[in-house]
Amino acid sequence: MGLTELLPRVRRFPEATRTAQEAAAAIGCELSQICKSLIFAADGVPVLVLMDGSSRVDLDLVREELGAEKVTRAKADVVREFTGYAIGGVPPFGHVNKTRVLADRSLLNHDTVWAAAGNPYAVFPMEPKELVSHAGAALVDVRA
Repeated sequence: MGLTELLPRVRRFPEATRTAQEAAAAIGCELSQICKSLIFAADGVPVLVLMDGSSRVDLDLVREELGAEKVTRAKADVVREFTGYAIGGVPPFGHVNKTRVLADRSLLNHDTVWAAAGNPYAVFPMEPKELVSHAGAALVDVRA
């Protein structure tokens, strides 16, 4: 799916939806139907983890999955520089730099998930398997 096909499905909101809870409330969906796009630093190298909105990422599981010594949450300036987007609006794909992408299997529990569309005021729906494929993600179990 290209950007042209995605644009008609984007839903915009008058208020920012910077958190999964805010997005779920605005959309009227379950919190677990939100796809969080989270940037971590694995031995200093950015990695994207896609996680359902009701779950947390287990950094030890990410570290094991990547074979890294240390995994930490990326700082806001690193997220913006690496992806081209600010925290709260990072989409699951379309970043200015390519990186390894991990997607937690919990995303597959729904027919549709909602992800940020580049800013905190917009989201888009997508079938989870399609989203994982489009993001070039490896399916993993990294939920805490």
